Amino acid sequence: MEIHLKIIGIALMVLALVHFLFPKYFNWKEELASLSIINRQLMYVHAFFIAFVIFLMGLLCFTSAEELVNTAFGKKIAGALAIFWIARLLVQFFGYSSKTCRGKSFETIIHIVFSIFWTYLCVVFIFIFLQ
Repeated sequence: MEIHLKIIGIALMVLALVHFLFPKYFNWKEELASLSIINRQLMYVHAFFIAFVIFLMGLLCFTSAEELVNTAFGKKIAGALAIFWIARLLVQFFGYSSKTCRGKSFETIIHIVFSIFWTYLCVVFIFIFLQ
């Protein structure tokens, strides 16, 4: 199970770094121009902190895999992470409009890949918690 946590750790740290591409990819400069400055800044600040938390989760998984698997406190952390990623998996299907992917190959592939990834995270963390 520790190897899965190492893989998850690396994947989450990479995912966190990818967040820094979001403003350019999603054209935030133009898309958010009509928002008030506070709403525009909230998008950037929240995206940063989401990326930061994901990076820290990845770092925790990568550097503390043994403790997560083999200690009571680690199992509690794994349980909390399972709840977090279950919620994220549900948002993948119920939080986004199907219009975001309809007729768009790249977006559909990303949706499928991340649905599989979120499921993988859920399974690993649930398994560790229940062990």
